Amino acid sequence: MLIQIFTTGGTFDKVYYDALSDFQIGEPMVPALLQEARVQFEYQLESLTKKDSLELTDADRALIQERVSKSAARHILITHGTDTMTTTAAVLQHIKGKVIVLTGAMQPARMRDSDAAFNLGLAVGALQTLPAGVYIAMSGRIFEANQVQKNRAAGYFEPITE
Repeated sequence: MLIQIFTTGGTFDKVYYDALSDFQIGEPMVPALLQEARVQFEYQLESLTKKDSLELTDADRALIQERVSKSAARHILITHGTDTMTTTAAVLQHIKGKVIVLTGAMQPARMRDSDAAFNLGLAVGALQTLPAGVYIAMSGRIFEANQVQKNRAAGYFEPITE
């Protein structure tokens, strides 16, 4: 199974610059995390943007949608900032015949207490078991993309309640 991985930046790939007391988007962390995990599946990685998700534009989302649509792969993993992950997922809802899983992190992958590696593994597992559709893998759970929200105060994703 080939997994096409698209990275967009977000907290997943942030680097802390102590001298500046600032976070900036660095190189994608996915390859290092997958190497550490000794995965045994084929993947291709393409970095589409290096932005905080609050900075993503409609043009950025159109690029993501275009690259996912045109990908020959059936299994698509997207690392994305958590603040607008559901917005991007909504743009991808009309794509048929692919399993699309978005994931991210509440803390940068480069930090010791990050959830990035766990969320990445969760997303990879979800890609291998779910039917075609758009999903979000966060907080130890798999959500249908239109049925989830970020609870900023609590620091996790949860189902949308009516």
